[in-house]
Amino acid sequence: MATSKHAVLRTEVPSDQIMRYTWVERVCHWATAATYGYCGLSGLAFFTPYLYWLVIPLGGGPTARFWHPALGFGFVGFIFWMGFLWKDDFKFIPEDYEWNRKVMFYITNQDEKLPPQARFDAGQKVFFYVMIATAVVLPLTGIVMWFPEYIPRSIHWLLPVVVFFHSVAALVSVGMIIIHVYMGTVIVPGSWRAITVGYVSRGWAMLHHALWYRKMTRGEERK
Repeated sequence: MATSKHAVLRTEVPSDQIMRYTWVERVCHWATAATYGYCGLSGLAFFTPYLYWLVIPLGGGPTARFWHPALGFGFVGFIFWMGFLWKDDFKFIPEDYEWNRKVMFYITNQDEKLPPQARFDAGQKVFFYVMIATAVVLPLTGIVMWFPEYIPRSIHWLLPVVVFFHSVAALVSVGMIIIHVYMGTVIVPGSWRAITVGYVSRGWAMLHHALWYRKMTRGEERK
C-alpha cells in the first residue's frame, strides 16, 4: 500500500527517528488546542473590556458568545479523550519525584542532569492534571453563568461566587498554556516537530525521555 510522502501524514518512520505520537494522538492534541484556543481568547475578551478586541478575529461578540460555551464542552471532551489515550503514560513514577526536586535543571535546559523520564516527564504530567482540574471547574461554573435566569432569587448571591471561580480556573489554565507553549518551543527544541510530524530523533528521545526510549527500542536490542 502506498504511503504519503507528506511529513505530517506519512506512516513510515525514518531509520534514524522514532515514533513519538501516532496520527490519532496528534489529532486529539490539536483538537484540544484548537477548542481551548477559541475559548481562551474569547474568555479573555469577556473578562476585560481592554481585551474585547480579541472577538474581532473570532467572528464578533455575538458569535463568540455562542461558540464560547459550545466549544468549551468540546475542549472538555477532547482533553478527557487525551487522558484516555495516555492514561498509562500520565501515571507518576518514582523518577518523577526526583525530577521535581531537580526542576531547575530542566528550566535551565540541563537535561543531562535530570533523572531519566518516561514518555512524559513530571512537568508534563503536572500540566495535564492541572488542565484536567480546570476542565472540571470551567464547565460546572460556566453552566451557571450560561443560564443565570434559572438561579432562584434566594441564592442569587451564588452568581458572583461562580464567576470568581470560573475566572480563577480560566486564568490558571491560560498561565499553564503559556508555560506549556514556551517549554515546547523554546526550552525543549524538537517538541513542536514531534507533535506535528509525529516522530523525533533517537538522540532527542534518549536525552529527554530515556526510560521511554529504552522501552520502545527493547525489541531492537534483542535482535
